[in-house]
Amino acid sequence: MASRSPSSSLDSATGSGTDPARPDTGEPLGGGSDSDSDFGLGKFDCAAAGDRLEGDELEAEFESAADRLRDLVATASREQLLYLYARYKQVKVGKCNTAKPGFFDFEGQRKWQAWKQLGDMSAEQAMQEYAACVCSLDPDASLKQPDRRGADRRTGFGGAAVSSLYQEEMIREEDKNIFDYCRENNIEHVTKAIESKKVDVNTKDEEGRALLHWACDRGHKDLVSVLLQNNADINSQDDEGQTALHYASACEFPDIVELLLRAGADPSIKDQEGSLPEEVTESSDISSMLCEYSASKG
Repeated sequence: MASRSPSSSLDSATGSGTDPARPDTGEPLGGGSDSDSDFGLGKFDCAAAGDRLEGDELEAEFESAADRLRDLVATASREQLLYLYARYKQVKVGKCNTAKPGFFDFEGQRKWQAWKQLGDMSAEQAMQEYAACVCSLDPDASLKQPDRRGADRRTGFGGAAVSSLYQEEMIREEDKNIFDYCRENNIEHVTKAIESKKVDVNTKDEEGRALLHWACDRGHKDLVSVLLQNNADINSQDDEGQTALHYASACEFPDIVELLLRAGADPSIKDQEGSLPEEVTESSDISSMLCEYSASKG
């Protein structure tokens, strides 16, 4: 599959520029698989630690644990931070409600999957597991800070400013290239650049990805239409042999898959791993759409 986005980076905490336990956006998580053990979380039993609390006492313990985590980021593993991130989101937001990120965004996918795999877990259960996990990371906290429980409670997504676990780099306007504008869905800028002949609609980045690949990866349907209207090569393959149809399928954008098929995308093209577009998606609807289309042309 495609590599991570050149605009994504790995930092040290669990949010998006705030408290390590308090992400202040609903930014997707993802990658990986459907169980904590696949994140390496089977190595520690977070849910078993500590007493089972309820009501206000549980909420106070949860908020206190979120505060304490700021001091544990340097020693916690990535898997443990993902575990905590997912449970914090479950408490504050509920069931995962964001779209799966593009498969360029490897780190974002891990976050998304960590959250999504919690399913309908209750906020109470998530708080229990979150607090127990922090306790397992810092078992002597009650000795070091006997008055910490429930103290200085804060709600929302505030807190001390720290770097995020997975945070997309901020690119200055003067440093942006055509691919950055494409990722941002800046249709006006991309259209002007193409129509003025300053940029070839089929130009590729260092991984062989064309603008159409990026637009499909990010789910920018209107931009996809603009690129096709400007003669983008619909079956162009990146360095891994993947077409725009592979990207739209893997990222689960059925409306874009349908648009590409109507515009003449070839669903029979395989990537270097021998995979068809219908084989890189987890969406049964998209897979069925591609199979039915291929059958009708066969």
